[in-house]
Amino acid sequence: MTISSSSAAPAEQPARSRKRILIPLAGLLVAAAITVGSGADFIANSVNTGNAYATGTLTQTNSKANSAIFNLGNMKPGDTLNGRVIITNSGTLPAALTLSESAVNGFVTKANLSLTITGPGGAAVWSGTFGDLTTAGPVALGTFTAGEAREYLFSVTLAQAATNAEQGKTATATYTWNSTQTAATTTNQ
Repeated sequence: MTISSSSAAPAEQPARSRKRILIPLAGLLVAAAITVGSGADFIANSVNTGNAYATGTLTQTNSKANSAIFNLGNMKPGDTLNGRVIITNSGTLPAALTLSESAVNGFVTKANLSLTITGPGGAAVWSGTFGDLTTAGPVALGTFTAGEAREYLFSVTLAQAATNAEQGKTATATYTWNSTQTAATTTNQ
């Protein structure tokens, strides 16, 4: 008996078919990987230059900075002493201003010495016994716009009814003007 080669041929043919399919398929996979990894993309961009911001300033000018608004010796009953001061918002930001006092009234009857403070147009700012503003707390003066100046008049009067008990008495005060920024805002551009 002889063995024919016809039975071996059919077994080899399927292996050759697999190679014919796998080689082109592998080539396609390599080509796809190269295309994806090549970075061939459309690109566009734009630039915004010159973006900036700057903070404002909060400063004030006092026409009598580091000196007295009023100073008089030898007052007698009925005398009034007037002193003026100009406060300016010299910064670039609007500011809420307040005035506070640190005073000592050495008179026997403290009410014999009175203080009146008026603002622009004669508007009343504070009126009472000299030294009481110290405990009353700061007085709100409103909002000053950038560059705005306001004049304040301080009037101190020794009562006409003051007795001999008030001779040689003194009173002193320091006035402090405080600026505070106004409420924060949001700006949309």
